[in-house]
Formats: sequence, structure tokens, C-alpha cells
Amino acid sequence: MAKRGSGRGARDLRVRVRTARGRKLSSTLWLERQLNDPYVKRARAEGYRGRAAYKIAELDDRFRFLVPGARVVDLGCAPGGWCQVAVKRVNALGERRGKAQGRVLGIDIQQVEPIAGAEIHQLDFMEDGADGRVKAWLGGKADVVMSDMAAASSGHKQTDHLRIIALCEAAAELAFDVLDEGGTFVAKVLAGGAEGELQKRLKQRFAKVANVKPPASRADSSEKYVVATGFRG
Repeated sequence: MAKRGSGRGARDLRVRVRTARGRKLSSTLWLERQLNDPYVKRARAEGYRGRAAYKIAELDDRFRFLVPGARVVDLGCAPGGWCQVAVKRVNALGERRGKAQGRVLGIDIQQVEPIAGAEIHQLDFMEDGADGRVKAWLGGKADVVMSDMAAASSGHKQTDHLRIIALCEAAAELAFDVLDEGGTFVAKVLAGGAEGELQKRLKQRFAKVANVKPPASRADSSEKYVVATGFRG
């Protein structure tokens, strides 16, 4: 509950969560952080499915790849916040008159609740033939392939780093197959030293490769995003 502070009528408006019977301290701290996170509150107010929506929005504000008319593939799209942002920015619903109408294709291994303006498909993008199915659904190649995927946490920092790099490398392989010339690849990685080979391969295939930590990423998180633009085909 909100706690009154002392001195000149100041108030501490931070929500405090009492430790409940059966709840671990780590769960209590996570819940308290969620309740006090301004991005979580903003996402609820603006109808986004999670705070991660602001990460892709901030990346696009800087690099401008979600343009009207763009064809976007969102890998591991659950719960759908990135798709929601993409739908608006590429004009997938055709609401911006005079602007080209884009398409947003969401791919996930689990079922995802429908998103207006996005086409959601349940698919393991690492299985054989996935790239062909993606191109068939799009009716051609993509302008943007993006991924906010993270492997389930093992509790071991280095193991988690290697797992997410492996996911990112797999996403990049699919991007190489489905991106049109000049396209953009955006994916989450974790800082940890094993991403050198991935960076090398991206620099061979794209004109520019940047590593960015958007403001919506929590300060105590080791996540960052690689943004590769100008796919060479």
C-alpha cells in the first residue's frame, strides 16, 4: 500500500507488497517492481499487451524501419505487444489515408490471442520449411524481421546468455532467407561475450549493425538489441 513519508507533507507513493504466505521473496520483489514500473502502467493505460511494446517503439523512433507499407515478421510474437506497435506504424489496418498499407505477420510456437491488423500463425520458426511458409503467408519477402524472444531462464547467467544468442542466430538465419534487399533485422541479445560471431555474420549481410539499449529496457537488465539495416540480399 502507499506509504506516507515524513517532512513537509511529502508522500512516498511507491506501492509496497507484503510478503504473503507461500510466496517467495523473489516473487514479492518482482510483483512490487511490476506495480511500480511506469512502462507497465503506461501499457495498461494505452492498451498494449506488455511493457516491451515501448522497446520496439523506441527502436523504431531512432531507426525508422516500421514505415507505412512495410511487410513485417515478428518471431516469437507472444503476447503481442510488438505486433500491436507494428500494426499502427506500418498502417496495416489502412487507417492512415494516403499512406501505403503494410502487413504484420506474427509467428509463435504457442497460440496467441488475435490482434487486429496482424496475421498470427502458430509455428516453430526453426523447423524445416518455416522460411518457405512465412514467404507464402506474406506473398513475397519481408521488409522487417524482428524478435524479442528469450529462452526460459535457467538461473545460470552464462547458460541463459548462450541460449538467447542461439535463438538470435536462428532468427537471423530465417531473416537471411525471407528479407528483401534493404530490409531490417531487429533482435534481443544479452551482453555476455558470446555474440561476436553473430555480429560478424550480420556485418557481412547488412550495411549497418548497431547495438542499442532502449530506455524501456530496465537498467538492471543485461539485454540489448541488435538493429541491422540495409540487407544486402
